[in-house]
Amino acid sequence: MITPDTSQTDSAILPALADFPFPTALVVTDVLATDGGVLYEAGDVDEVFPFASVTKPIVAWSALVAVDRGLLDLGAPAGAPAPDGATIGHLLSHSSGIAIDSDEQLAAPGARRIYSNRGIEILGDRLEEATGTPLETWVETTVLEPLGMASVLIPGSPAHSGEGSARDLSLFARELAAPRLVSPALAERACAPVLPSLDGVLPGYGRQSPNPFGLGVEVRGAKSPHWTGTGNSPQTFGHFGQAGSFIWVDPVAGRQAVFLGAASFGAVHRRAWPALGDQILAL
Repeated sequence: MITPDTSQTDSAILPALADFPFPTALVVTDVLATDGGVLYEAGDVDEVFPFASVTKPIVAWSALVAVDRGLLDLGAPAGAPAPDGATIGHLLSHSSGIAIDSDEQLAAPGARRIYSNRGIEILGDRLEEATGTPLETWVETTVLEPLGMASVLIPGSPAHSGEGSARDLSLFARELAAPRLVSPALAERACAPVLPSLDGVLPGYGRQSPNPFGLGVEVRGAKSPHWTGTGNSPQTFGHFGQAGSFIWVDPVAGRQAVFLGAASFGAVHRRAWPALGDQILAL
């Protein structure tokens, strides 16, 4: 792990961190790093922060565990109140046509990329029905406990209620980079674009053409503007949250990063995150 000496502060190594006038926590991991894969840490990486939508990939991963176990089928109907014709796969890839926070149908399934908290909540209902287990318990036993993510809780909506430490979230980033809980074929499918030509609005960054998502994760592609670095590969995947949080995995660079903070997503994040991403890649 890179350990700054007394003349090197975090902001000297990663200057973009100085742009955040509130507490933040960052963990960078790398497939070639020693110290358990940790390349760099900044801030209080054991402090608990809200995840907001960074909750979604964790819940999605638990759904993929259910798929691998034959309990859930990506092609199965999503069921009411999702639009007729929508599948579990549509819910995971934000292509069911359901609105962001209501049951209103805005498009036919598979026609547009409509980012939807409601769709992930419906996924949570289907996952509970398929496993016969309360969602919070299912996520805990299939993802959080096996990875040792002791600080992480998802006590409410599977779309945005998560919270935990950057240290523990980084364990999930490493799982995404080198899956152990989900089969290799399904993990590869999940982290690649689903219906890759679909256009849509990326919250906070406007309309993207196209706007690729995988199964529970966003895929960078050629999006601009974007919250990752300009040097991140198009294959980079992950998620950001309105809590001012992100998790990304760049499989080309072999690097992963998680960021949490004490302020909601806003102008400072839009300005500083891309530069921070490029500085992380340059470590």
